[in-house]
Amino acid sequence: MIADDHSLVRVGILTLVGQLGRFEVVGEAVDGNAALAMILARQPDIALMDINMPGLSGIEVAERLRSAGSQTRLIILSGNEERDTVLAALKAGTQGYLVKDLLLAELEIALDAVYRGNHYLSPRVAGHVIASAAHSPPPQSPARSSLLLTPRQLDVLQAVVRGLSTKQIARELQISPKTVEFHRAQLSERLGVHDVASLIKQATRLGLLSLD
Repeated sequence: MIADDHSLVRVGILTLVGQLGRFEVVGEAVDGNAALAMILARQPDIALMDINMPGLSGIEVAERLRSAGSQTRLIILSGNEERDTVLAALKAGTQGYLVKDLLLAELEIALDAVYRGNHYLSPRVAGHVIASAAHSPPPQSPARSSLLLTPRQLDVLQAVVRGLSTKQIARELQISPKTVEFHRAQLSERLGVHDVASLIKQATRLGLLSLD
């Protein structure tokens, strides 16, 4: 389900989802109250929701759905990249946070991750969670690790630590070398590092892997 008060945004997301071919849009809402009612009535697997809407905000909808015991997974869509807003959305019970200038590849990764019960954050806002995690003592909990990296990114990270090349990682994970490069770029951007040594050091400091 898509909830956004801007028709151009809804049309754009509909087009992107249609290109994926693996998801079906079951409803659209233009304000928070309508979004809440539609989610409770139709129980979609995932709701893509603007954070600022007439009536209830995306965060308020998330809080009410959590109180109602809804199983719908929420991905916030926003142009707001401020730390407090991102953390408030996660605290409210959302599973994803995407900035609105997303690409098709990122939307697909986010939908797949959230559908499997994991979290997904756009790289530009993931740094806020990483900064918060860096001030918390290890070890990391699985829940926090899933906020920082998707399971596939963790797989690629572990393979990089083992010294595997891009082609070797692609062969082992049964994905294309291009996909491996995409995940490696995401790892570098999310963790704020640009070489393998720094990547390993930062991932270890955050409790994403152990070198023991």
